[in-house]
Amino acid sequence: MNFDLSEEQELFKATVERFVAPVDTEFRRQLRSKPNGYDAARWQELAELGLIALVASEDEGGMGGSPVDLALVGEALGKGSAPDPWLENGVLPARILAAAGQSSALEALLSGERVTACALAERRQRYNLRARGMTAKQDGDGFALTGEKTLVLGGAMADALIVSAEHDGDTWLFLLDADASGVERRNYVIADGSVASELRCTNAVAAKLDLDLAGLEPIIDDIRLLAAAEMLGLGQRLLDDTVAYVKEREQFGVAIGSFQALQHRLVECYAAVEQARSMLYRAALGHHEDAAGWRKSCAGAKAFIGEQVDRVAREAVQMHGGMGVTDELAIGHAMKRVLLLNKLFGDPGAVLVDYAEAA
Repeated sequence: MNFDLSEEQELFKATVERFVAPVDTEFRRQLRSKPNGYDAARWQELAELGLIALVASEDEGGMGGSPVDLALVGEALGKGSAPDPWLENGVLPARILAAAGQSSALEALLSGERVTACALAERRQRYNLRARGMTAKQDGDGFALTGEKTLVLGGAMADALIVSAEHDGDTWLFLLDADASGVERRNYVIADGSVASELRCTNAVAAKLDLDLAGLEPIIDDIRLLAAAEMLGLGQRLLDDTVAYVKEREQFGVAIGSFQALQHRLVECYAAVEQARSMLYRAALGHHEDAAGWRKSCAGAKAFIGEQVDRVAREAVQMHGGMGVTDELAIGHAMKRVLLLNKLFGDPGAVLVDYAEAA
């Protein structure tokens, strides 16, 4: 069986790698100094490269990327330790808008004209996506949302919000203008350095999407797989930077990379990254039409890759010493991003429960 990438995939991967190549500590510092923690011009450039359009089918105005194509993008962004919220503000809302048949909103998202964030999490709910703290009541032709959401990733830069709310005993999704009357956002910096929001709505008028919790679940499966892909790229970056460092750092007059104990630990990290890569592409090559099988594959991949890359991150930081957790080194940013992705829509323990139920 041939596992080589196609020429088109190689070109797309190279394009992403060139896009993230300029990311360094100073660039990241300048980016985070922006009012919303990100640069609108960079988001437009990301969209022009087709990285968001790859998510949607050709019929929906996109490029119809396969799960493997999207996994390659996620892995490349991770390897570059990119600060771009492609997953949370690109893939996730695009999948939701496409499933709900919102062609105009999807077109604006794919082109980079508007940024959309998803408000799905609530306090004291952990990874349960059933809405309890946000309710929707019909108000004329629209719906009035009242309640609170937490950890709205990329919420500070959003022009529109996709909000889950309880309506008639079920959880539905609603599309809301971020600057609408009755909408309050409190922005704050989270672990990976990006800016998230706490959302409070008071009779904020929104449009109901034709998508309920059951329709959202397959989309979450896709996001879990791509979170695993980005973690794989981050794991490779952590390993590469650590190998380079132990070749340069000297102790007792020799490079610490010559110490056999460190060599053994790095070999184990290398094996962990390669196993994670095999797991990712095994899952990505699965049959999307088999909902239970796809859920099992995505959950299993995220749980396994999350545990492996978390281990690599801790080893990388330990070998660098105290400076490994600072913002001066890429591994510090990579480790913090891994911490976030590892818990996105379920930590390893939570997603293993879904794996067991789907098996």
